[in-house]
Amino acid sequence: MATGLPNPALRSPAPLPLLVSMSDIATFARVKRPVVSTWRRRHPDFPAAVSENSGRPLFDGAQVTDWLIASGLGNAAPQELRSELALFGIIALRNRFTPWQLVETLGSLLCLRRLDGRPLADDGANASPTSPPDTEVDEVLWSALLRRAERIDAEDDFVLRELRSIDATAAPLARLAEDLVESAYDERGAYEWLLAARSRLGLDSLAADAVTPELRTLLTQLTDVRVRLEQGETLTLADPHARAGDLLAALLDDTEDRDRVTVLAADPDDRLTRITRRRLLLAGVGELDLDVQIGPDLEERFADPDLVVTQLPYRPGEDRSVLAALTELERVAYLLRPGCTALVIGPADALVDELKSTEAAQLRSALLRENIVESVIALPGGVLPFRPGYRPALWTLTRGPVREAEGLVLLADISSEQLTPGVRMRLAEDVLLWRAEGFRGLDGHDPRYGRVVPVADLDRAFGGPLTPPAPPASAIWSDKVTERPALIAEAEARLERATADTHTYEDERGPYRGAVMRRVGRLPRRTTLGKLITARRVTRLPGHRIDEKQLTRDGHHTVLGTEEITGERPVGDRRIDRLLLATAYERAALTEPGDVVYTLAPRLGVYVDHDGFSVVVFPARVLRVNAGATRPLTPRVLAALLGAARGSVRSPSAVRPARRAEDYQLADLDPDEVVRFDALLAETERRERLLRAQADALVEARRLTIAGLADGTLTLGEARVVNRT
Repeated sequence: MATGLPNPALRSPAPLPLLVSMSDIATFARVKRPVVSTWRRRHPDFPAAVSENSGRPLFDGAQVTDWLIASGLGNAAPQELRSELALFGIIALRNRFTPWQLVETLGSLLCLRRLDGRPLADDGANASPTSPPDTEVDEVLWSALLRRAERIDAEDDFVLRELRSIDATAAPLARLAEDLVESAYDERGAYEWLLAARSRLGLDSLAADAVTPELRTLLTQLTDVRVRLEQGETLTLADPHARAGDLLAALLDDTEDRDRVTVLAADPDDRLTRITRRRLLLAGVGELDLDVQIGPDLEERFADPDLVVTQLPYRPGEDRSVLAALTELERVAYLLRPGCTALVIGPADALVDELKSTEAAQLRSALLRENIVESVIALPGGVLPFRPGYRPALWTLTRGPVREAEGLVLLADISSEQLTPGVRMRLAEDVLLWRAEGFRGLDGHDPRYGRVVPVADLDRAFGGPLTPPAPPASAIWSDKVTERPALIAEAEARLERATADTHTYEDERGPYRGAVMRRVGRLPRRTTLGKLITARRVTRLPGHRIDEKQLTRDGHHTVLGTEEITGERPVGDRRIDRLLLATAYERAALTEPGDVVYTLAPRLGVYVDHDGFSVVVFPARVLRVNAGATRPLTPRVLAALLGAARGSVRSPSAVRPARRAEDYQLADLDPDEVVRFDALLAETERRERLLRAQADALVEARRLTIAGLADGTLTLGEARVVNRT
């Protein structure tokens, strides 16, 4: 046959199932491993194991994926489940191919599919990564794919080299490529998902320069690509240190108008340039609008860049040269034509910190005097996940700034912030408004994260740090700051009232005396929590499983979980709406006043819910004291004895507690001793509340005073300082 299609008589064997363990299921369902065991036990329709490996049951991955989608269980969306299953299929082939071969071959097949406009299955690709080998079928399939590549990519710009470098044993990857497209809806989504999993495939070298999604989003906001394209502009994007093209792909993610985008890129690594070229093509950039070059320099013969976004090559601290980093920054500055903007990520010790080298200080001062530096931003650590100890900074450069920004630079420091959506939005507004308006005096925009500083001042400080000289003006003159004196006066008034209440209470009740003495005679009997429950002196009630997403700060019922009971979160910080509780959790019971709530994970915690009407979240449980028992306890006494039980502390390396809560030994006090003990505990609680009110008021006044004196918005009068020494 002249078409080159395989003989219909050649049929690939029926594909074998992709086997996954229970740990694998937990991974792609995004749950903890014990949850899968619970599903298997509680749901009769959970897929049965199809084989076993060293005593571990193995399941058909496709069956499990279909079951998760049908049941709606787990924390992954249906398309994510199918993508994860495809990833396990790719990982299963690592014994045949290297990680580089997998990424390059799959990427080339996806690119071939996009260039040709036909599914790879049109060539009879019916292979599965777990199918028994069928050499003749695979060779026919691979030959057909190579012919397509030779016809479409004759100049070897995208796919031909990678497909020629591997033999017909890679034919099953064509089926995997189709699976990726099916789960991601198109070739671009499939390729982006594959590159997002590069670390899981073992390609740490390809992931080493990747930045966090939060930083990519911030860079996209600072470039304002979408707005510029919506206004009808045509843009040329450039990255002279492209690596795998992460930053350029992030900019293209933010817009659908890719037909008006031209992209320039360069990198010394030939493998990375081909990955970037395929990535940009699949992102929707036309072949004629794309130029990815091999080498250290970005050729501008193709077009002049409008936006340059790049990350300076990483060097370890021992080998890092501040002068070399600034030289690379200067080379980026040479790419700027009037109106062009550049965003450059580099080491903070070169871009922000004080410089010891005279030559480096001269170069940085020259860049500042050139009137192209728009802003200098100290970024938080950890935005390069592969290098958590690396301190990055960001320079934004603009050739020909607005007249109001000439001779000025915006210095910002968010190194102590997290890149939350609010932080990113406010910082982007600061930079974009500064770019558009410059300094406008009192009627302008006061930056939320920085200060506008004259370049002349920085030049006089020669080599000094490029950090804001004071808090942002918007922070100094905010309502929160101007109200500090009134807030401090209010805290001082609360302190006086709390102190007076304490004195009044002590005058009425006298000094604290617990009347504690040494016991003479026989020690009290010992019992256990389990015996108290068996004797019905105490009733144990379970906690409830509540979806964390349904908890708010303004609901009707307090939620008590392990964090509240162990003191990691204040009680009342999490609440749930009563209507939601009644409809979504019909069997959830509320606590009664005096219930004792306890947890063993991550450590023993005990809390007496005096008010009641709370919702207890598993693994926390409830102990309810039976007041009508023969030897009654009180909630305070039970909580105190349980918190002091021996053997309740878990070893740091232990996975489980040393013993069950039912086995905790408690002193079985006489009824009259229980009454006296409860009265003593109640007295200590009342005095503790009075002292805590004083401490809270004093801490609040101290905090506000320190903050005001630190940022210069407050001062102290002579009458405010009382020296009692």
